[in-house]
Amino acid sequence: MSTTSGTPRPRPLRRALVAVAAALGLAAAVATAATAPASASAPTPPSGWTQVFVDDFNGAAGSGVNTADWRYDTGTSYPGGAANWGTGEVETMTSSTDNVALDGNGNLLITPRRDASGHWTSGRIETNRTDFQPPAGGKLRVQARIQLPAVTGAAAKGYWPAFWMLGAPFRGNYWNWPGIGELDVMENVQGLNTDWATMHCGTNPGGPCNETTGIGNSTSCTGTTCQGGFHTYAMEWDRSTSPEEIRFYLDGVSFHTVRANQVDAATWANATNHGYFLILNVAMGGGFPDAFGGGPDAGTEPGHPLTVDYVQVLQSSGGTTTPPPTGNRNAYSAIQAESCDSQSGVVPETTTDTGGGQDIGSLANGDWALYKGVDFGSSAARQFYARVASGAAGGVSGLVEVRLDSRANAPVGSFAVGNTGGWQSWRTVPANIGAVTGTHDVYLTFTSGQPADFVNVNWFDFGH
Repeated sequence: MSTTSGTPRPRPLRRALVAVAAALGLAAAVATAATAPASASAPTPPSGWTQVFVDDFNGAAGSGVNTADWRYDTGTSYPGGAANWGTGEVETMTSSTDNVALDGNGNLLITPRRDASGHWTSGRIETNRTDFQPPAGGKLRVQARIQLPAVTGAAAKGYWPAFWMLGAPFRGNYWNWPGIGELDVMENVQGLNTDWATMHCGTNPGGPCNETTGIGNSTSCTGTTCQGGFHTYAMEWDRSTSPEEIRFYLDGVSFHTVRANQVDAATWANATNHGYFLILNVAMGGGFPDAFGGGPDAGTEPGHPLTVDYVQVLQSSGGTTTPPPTGNRNAYSAIQAESCDSQSGVVPETTTDTGGGQDIGSLANGDWALYKGVDFGSSAARQFYARVASGAAGGVSGLVEVRLDSRANAPVGSFAVGNTGGWQSWRTVPANIGAVTGTHDVYLTFTSGQPADFVNVNWFDFGH
């Protein structure tokens, strides 16, 4: 949700790229939470994850939020900040329980209202804490289970609910957006069955992050519409990958990834070398609704709340990845894919394949992993085998390639892979390779004619 004045923020409706990059246990927990009752508690953190913040919004009906955790933003701007919250929205934010209140059933309600003179009020809260960021080499996951305001069509004109994050340096300054970073976990306008996720950074207008639009994507809610039921919206900020990346999820499915190498190093550092705070609000009107038909009018229905079941923040230190061996690797024994010496774009994740452990996922065009000192011996290897799985969409496929000693060298062998039935539906695929003897550094490279993730790899080896 943009926080500075300027041009409106049109968001092109782009087809979501479906890629699972969370650990399976975490994705399963999110999927379960998405279908749980309205009064569900935040899910128990999966193995390897620690809960660092949670609010289940338990309390008496009509009471306000816990001010030990949250603060109210009131009025039409931050103190000394841009008017109309920098976006052109038309409501006045209040701390009244008419606008922000618990429902007594474990939910927070943020309700926009219109008075007899046509003036809108609504609610906006943000965490007191500003230190949410992943540890070095680890991950941070921010998620909330939310039902969007149950209003669609002309009656929803001008509605702009959001669950989002701002970089800590913004607090108290209010004029350093977008350089300090913004992560929109969920935005929605006009009652559309659409979830937008966006990273804002760099300079405005334009700049490396295409402001004021930002680097975004969108997808649709399934099962029930975003307005018709609860869904889990999440952001995972991953410092265990190289390059570092930020992934956005709807009900456990990743549909948008922003990688550090998409912008220059200074822009990324300015947006990420600090903590963040969380925000929940319902705006009325402003640049984003304007891009989809305009702000509220006489036909807009007040009184439809954003309903939040819980907000939860989890942290992972990264932890259990198989380390590279200290000596040479045997080409004819299984080489665990997560034991790479270096990589780009690779995400280690828990696997349900035989033997358990981890696989590497989120593999797409241009990604690679290096395995040093693979000993093929004096009798030539002529076969390559890899244990792979794919939940890629129809028509999405790519090549798993083997290169020796340099990523610039031509592949000695490869095979094509598309959907195998799911991101944890495993099969062993063979490929012929040119005769290889001696000891080499082995690169697995991943090549595709499109940008979507297309494969996970659990292990690989070679044969004569």
